[in-house]
Amino acid sequence: MMKIWIRLITPIGMLPALLLISATFGLHANHVTAETTWTDAGSLMVEGRAFDDRKSPWDRFPARAEDVVRPPVWGNSRHSAGIAIRFLSDSPSIEVRWNLTSDRLEMPHMPATGVSGVDLYARTAVPGNTGWRWVGNGRPASVKNEQRLANGLDPEVREWLLYLPLYNGAESIEIGTAEGASIEPAKRRDRPIVFYGTSITHGACASRPGMAHVAILGRRLDVPVVNLGFSGSGTLDIEIADLMAEIDASAYVIDCLPNLRGELVAARAAPFVRRLRSLRPDVPIILVEDRTYADAIFNAGKAARNHENRAALKAARDELTAEGVERLFYIEGDRLLGDDGDATVDSSHPTDLGFMRHADVFEPVLRSALSASVSKESGQ
Repeated sequence: MMKIWIRLITPIGMLPALLLISATFGLHANHVTAETTWTDAGSLMVEGRAFDDRKSPWDRFPARAEDVVRPPVWGNSRHSAGIAIRFLSDSPSIEVRWNLTSDRLEMPHMPATGVSGVDLYARTAVPGNTGWRWVGNGRPASVKNEQRLANGLDPEVREWLLYLPLYNGAESIEIGTAEGASIEPAKRRDRPIVFYGTSITHGACASRPGMAHVAILGRRLDVPVVNLGFSGSGTLDIEIADLMAEIDASAYVIDCLPNLRGELVAARAAPFVRRLRSLRPDVPIILVEDRTYADAIFNAGKAARNHENRAALKAARDELTAEGVERLFYIEGDRLLGDDGDATVDSSHPTDLGFMRHADVFEPVLRSALSASVSKESGQ
């Protein structure tokens, strides 16, 4: 029997048309091996991938950005942080096959499960356990990986959410379901929240992709998120404002202070916001202070850096407000990691506990910002 395999690279917004072609001609974005049907994740609902003209299927920036942004930003943009696959399936098992672009599977302060692993969640309505619940983490052993993340499930349709690696690039991603089971894209959700920031936004040092605060907030608010965190390179570069503005967002979060000093915050924060606001006049913008270094009580230099950064950002916020910039929200940094000193791996980068605390502080402000966005759209 001849098998025909088509790999679909699916730009956002074109999915229904591709599925129509598939249905019309009897071709499918999957193939069957050893009683498992493998489906190219690009043919399902992809979230967190905001640009169509990519150099590689799972890049975060468009190919043209290579000639626009600084080299470190471009290099980090090729990590698949924040990209997630949503799909519906009644399969009793879920497998994932993912090939990475780098053999650096882990870092000294961050495990391979977060750097290069995948993370599976399912939506449930079980009383006491409603919403998105963690199911399994794909643990990488090499550049090429294949693992079963769920097994022995009742054959009912579930909505699944698969996060891609935080600090590695993806060459290919496939979802494996039991032969004969259904699999299809989940429905498109609202406009995403776009997060721009540093290694913390990027996801360092979450134990697995679903534990970065950007991902946690996406589940809590049940909205798509776009992660534009660039390790060591979240420095309020004005060209990033232009790229962010290309994304039809429900809110923009700017969280760059951990990569800056007070004088740079003073020089760049207000111009960056002005540029973004000129391109997206009505979308809420949230400014975030830097987290307090966990050892700042023992290190006067780190405490001074926090103080200078925050004073400069507050001054920029006040300046912008005085100019009449509306829908500008602000998150203070002193509560982002709690007050016990136990929420980082190195005084700077959060553990899962630190990311959960970040999400706790971000959530009410983001809810207010999204409410403001809805009010504007409704004309109130």
